[in-house]
Amino acid sequence: MTKTNHASNGRRAALLAAGLAALTLAALTSQARAQDTQYSTFPWFKQNMVTGPRCFAYPEPWEGPFSPCTEVDHQAWLADVTRWRAERRIRVGLDTSRYDKPELAWTQRAFMQAQAMMEDRYLYDPASGRYTVDRYLDDLIARFGGIDAVLLWPDYPNLGVDARNQIDMIHALPGGIPGVKAMIADFHRRGVKVLFPMMMWDQGTRDPGAPWPEALTQLMIEIGADGMNGDTQDGVPLAFSLAAERQGKSLAFQPEGVVHDEQLAWNVMSWGQYDFGFVPKVDRYRWLEPRHMVNISDRWNRSKTDDLQYAFFNGEGWESWENIWGIWNGITPRDGEATRRVATIERGVAPFLTSPDWEPFYPMTRFGVFASRWPKGGAEVWTIVNRNEYGVDGRQMTVADAPGRRWFDLYHGAELTPERAKDSGSGKAWLSFPVEAKAYGAVLAVDGEPDAAMRDLMARMKAMTAKPLASYSAEWKPLPQKIIEIAPTRPAVTTPTGMVEIPAGTFRFQVRGLEVEGGNGVGVDVAYPWEDSPRRFHDHQMAMKRFFIDRTPVTNAQFKAFLDATRYHPKDDFNFLKDWTGGSYPDGWADKPVTWVSLEDARAYAAWAGKRLPREWEWQYAAQGSDGRTYPWGEAWNPAAVPTPNRGRTLTAPDAVDAHPAGASPFGVLDLVGNVWQWTDEHQDDHTRAAILRGGSGYQPQGSIWYFPQAYRNDQHGKLLLMAPGKDRAGTIGFRCAMDAG
Repeated sequence: MTKTNHASNGRRAALLAAGLAALTLAALTSQARAQDTQYSTFPWFKQNMVTGPRCFAYPEPWEGPFSPCTEVDHQAWLADVTRWRAERRIRVGLDTSRYDKPELAWTQRAFMQAQAMMEDRYLYDPASGRYTVDRYLDDLIARFGGIDAVLLWPDYPNLGVDARNQIDMIHALPGGIPGVKAMIADFHRRGVKVLFPMMMWDQGTRDPGAPWPEALTQLMIEIGADGMNGDTQDGVPLAFSLAAERQGKSLAFQPEGVVHDEQLAWNVMSWGQYDFGFVPKVDRYRWLEPRHMVNISDRWNRSKTDDLQYAFFNGEGWESWENIWGIWNGITPRDGEATRRVATIERGVAPFLTSPDWEPFYPMTRFGVFASRWPKGGAEVWTIVNRNEYGVDGRQMTVADAPGRRWFDLYHGAELTPERAKDSGSGKAWLSFPVEAKAYGAVLAVDGEPDAAMRDLMARMKAMTAKPLASYSAEWKPLPQKIIEIAPTRPAVTTPTGMVEIPAGTFRFQVRGLEVEGGNGVGVDVAYPWEDSPRRFHDHQMAMKRFFIDRTPVTNAQFKAFLDATRYHPKDDFNFLKDWTGGSYPDGWADKPVTWVSLEDARAYAAWAGKRLPREWEWQYAAQGSDGRTYPWGEAWNPAAVPTPNRGRTLTAPDAVDAHPAGASPFGVLDLVGNVWQWTDEHQDDHTRAAILRGGSGYQPQGSIWYFPQAYRNDQHGKLLLMAPGKDRAGTIGFRCAMDAG
């Protein structure tokens, strides 16, 4: 090689290295933006899967001929990954003793796990103030066959709206700890196990006063929960299992993120967040320990076919997550029926699906059809998926023939007639059956007659599959949402005391929701009366009528006058005026905004005062005027116009409502931003209630991007999920009133 070629190659190498470095830096930077520090990236959430034989790679026509996998290919691959598994278990010192514990055996059958927001109206009825577990579970049975476990979510995305930590949010649930225990008992009565999340990113709210492993496991044991999901955790630390065991209880731990192999010893469950390809992959954790339960979580995807087919192929479970932080991503009728069928089979053959002799990629005849073989006690089960967009029928697989051996199509509930090879000495037979497009199959092999449980399973599957999956709609639709009407007040002709006149005018109402997740998909945030679906970005030209709005938020002194006049006391009084003592506010707080009042409390005060809560667009018009300014006082942030932020772990008192005259809007309205959030509109769909909060507060918990985001700009709002007044009240939320003009 000449010197010139050496130099040219050197330049190429340098350019390549520089390009790779730039790509790497860009990747790291983009990941860092999504985590809690820009200097250390978070472990990737996509699992490191075990791929199948290379012969499954289908070449393009110009890349050469396609050679289907042979029995030799399969056996070579199986021997290789089996050897790797044995070595890997030795390398990490995998201790599987927790999988032997009877109190954790339920995890190995928890195929269908739902994630449920505690605010879901099917789970809690705000009108009656009761948990409605039966209604929630009956709905899931009707739509997709029910669940084996539920992950109940009581905190995020509301966590961080004030200083209550994740433990406080459970205590704030309706009925307190006794109510939560009774609700969990209702799930247990229906055979459903219960998990709660842990948020180790919650280091900016109230200090729990004890190490998190002790504090959280003690609470879980007290309420009767069965396990915990590690939100954003790359493996739940061993300290949590040990803390529970020191208290005489084994809890199941299920991290959201990637698990390090040795952590399988104490993380007996995990989530599967996969990159899906046409050829399924073998779940690494299930391959290392087949008793480990994986529930595939794919929250935003509107089709669940990939989830369900990968789960069925791997003999594992699925996370049915429809209410995503108050954003509804409902399961389509086709996915619901597919879930029912997959779950029915997996529950019926559960003992097979923990077989240490699991054989993935059992050779199949048809292109795009993949199977796993699960032998146990002399019998065998195959779980089969057709990844093609067309159905296949006829010969599907060859099996080892033997006298007295019988085969059954579990999916269709019928016995199969084997087609034995003409060479009777081959010991092989063909099995033929249909598999729908993007659908499922299952085969059972037994000597003699199937037992009663298998006969019952086949009878149920025969009835269930009489109607093909293709006849069920796969169309996804957003859930309709409505805004709650606010009754008009008696119109005032002149400006009432303490209020400001907002003149009629043309107003461009531009606002966006600050939900941490969801992008701009339909269903995110809210829908206004002029919109046909919820969305994050809103832009609407409005003709505003003249109205009046309080110059400041309602103060403690004003709210006390209401209480003195009416003797108002809410039915749900948990957290009501939490910072008051003996029926009155602390000394020096008369002119501070009242907080720890629910939306219902605020409405009651407004009705007594002959007023109402402002519509969100009225609040924004009063703050912004008609010039589209970013903040009430102008375009640039002005620290003098707002209270000094509180970045500690406990709440401090808000400032007086008139303490920052520099923050006045064009109309002279005060204290709009940065002191306390302010209640405005309520939105509802069939599953979720939410209130729009405006103005932000002075409380800024540190350490995580996942806390409730502040909305200081005029074109931003917060969306607080509503459940019950006692949980909805916060030390950072107040309100102001409006009145119609005559």
